[in-house]
Amino acid sequence: MTEGVIFDILRQGLWISVVISAPLLAVALLAGVTIGLFQALTSVQEMTLTFVPKVGAMLIVFWVSMSFMTSTLVGFFQNQIIPLIAGG
Repeated sequence: MTEGVIFDILRQGLWISVVISAPLLAVALLAGVTIGLFQALTSVQEMTLTFVPKVGAMLIVFWVSMSFMTSTLVGFFQNQIIPLIAGG
């Protein structure tokens, strides 16, 4: 196994982690901006108002996108990691 193969697998693994985390991070950003805008417009500065809806939205998105995340990880391991290990 050469250095190029190791760096290529590492690059692909990092890209897979970005793709998998993108839906959760996008929803957290969108919910944070929306709640922050709501707080700025209404002058309501409640800490639980920022935390609870953001966590709820992230849990819903995680539940919906769990099959996508799992299939992406399984595909990466079956196509890249396992053949690399089995091949030597």
